Amino acid sequence: MDRRLPPTLAEALPPVEPPAAHRPDFAALAADRRSIRAFLDRPLAAGAVERLLAAARRAPSGANLQPGRFIQVEGDLRARLTQALAEAWRDGRQEPEDYGYFPQPMPMSLRRRQVAAAQALYRSVGVARDDRAGRDRQFERNFRFFDAPVALVVTIDREFGSGGYMDLGMALYGLMLAAQAEGLASCGIGALASYPNLIRRMLGLDERSSIVCGMAIGYADPRAPINDTVTERCALDEYFTVMR
Repeated sequence: MDRRLPPTLAEALPPVEPPAAHRPDFAALAADRRSIRAFLDRPLAAGAVERLLAAARRAPSGANLQPGRFIQVEGDLRARLTQALAEAWRDGRQEPEDYGYFPQPMPMSLRRRQVAAAQALYRSVGVARDDRAGRDRQFERNFRFFDAPVALVVTIDREFGSGGYMDLGMALYGLMLAAQAEGLASCGIGALASYPNLIRRMLGLDERSSIVCGMAIGYADPRAPINDTVTERCALDEYFTVMR
C-alpha cells in the first residue's frame, strides 16, 4: 500500500522543523565569516556557484523585485578585464562612479573605523603606514579578484532607487553566508565601482547596468597571514536604542 500523500496535499503541509541539534548555528556562521583576500588555486565543484546564488536569492526584497545581476567572469575575458582595471589604477585614471558610497564629508567617527580597518589589513601583510608602494600593490589585488577561482561582477538596473540597493545588499550577504556554510570564503570588492565605464565596455553591458561591486569566492588559503585580519564591530549601544 502506498502511504505517500498526494502531491497537492503534501505541498500544503508546513515543512517539518529539523531537530534543534541539526539546525545551523547562525551566530557561529556569521562570526566565522570574514573578508578573505588570499585563496587556494582550487576550483569549485560544478554547479556550486549556481547553488550559492539560488540560496542567496532567497533574500527578501520589496515587492519581490529581486534587484541585481551577478555576472561570473572567466577565462580570457577575466584576464583582459583584470589587466585593464589594474592598468587604470596604476595610471591614476578616474571615472565618475555610478552611485555614492561614502558620506561626504566623512564624519570623524566613521573615519576612525575606516583607518582602523586599513591598519589591521596592512599590518597583517607587513606593510608600514608610510609604505605607499606596498599599500598600492595590495590594493591593486582588488582588481584581480584576489586570484580567487570565482570572480563575480554585481550590477543593478540604474532605475532602482536606494531601496533596490538595500535589497541587493541582503542578497550579497546571503551569498557570503551561503559560501561560508559550504566551507568556502568570499570577499566583496567595492573597488570595482571606481571603473564602471571600463567594466561596462569590456563586458558589453548597456548604460542601464550600474556597477555595484565585485565578489571573490573560493577556498581560503590557511597559510596567508592576511586572512587572519579581524576588524572590530562597534558596541551595541552605538547603534541600538530602546524607546518607550
